[in-house]
Amino acid sequence: MPVKQPFNRTLLILVSAFLTAGVGELKAQDAPKSDPPPKQDQKKPKPNTDSAIQSAEDQPKWDPLRAEKDLEVGKYYMKKGDIDAAIDRFQDATEAKPGYAIPYRFLGDAYEKKGKKKPAVKAYQRYLDLYPQAEDGDKIRKRIEKLNQEIDKDKKQ
Repeated sequence: MPVKQPFNRTLLILVSAFLTAGVGELKAQDAPKSDPPPKQDQKKPKPNTDSAIQSAEDQPKWDPLRAEKDLEVGKYYMKKGDIDAAIDRFQDATEAKPGYAIPYRFLGDAYEKKGKKKPAVKAYQRYLDLYPQAEDGDKIRKRIEKLNQEIDKDKKQ
């Protein structure tokens, strides 16, 4: 048992020293400082320009997950009837994953609904360039032909 007494005494000394040091540190702390009063001339927040790439410049250009999300949100906007917002999202998807054909297909649809025939033809053509074996390729080619005829007709008038 004489071995345990020095161990117990050493432990007791260490614990008391620790507690004494901790109490000294607690006494030495300053009272928490209060925050300064808010300034009256604070700037108004900037309006939100909803473009995933422009709003967040630190985002990587190639981001397939973001492209899928942009595509999903763009489809939602199309169903809702907000064609301009859908166009923005489809364009973001094409920038996030440039070789991905599907956003160009939806971008063509959106431009066509908006009445912008030349951008619609360009988007449809890019879709076919990226995905020449598309199941709906014949349908898209007919749309391109129809839109080109309407463009020519508009030029003559």
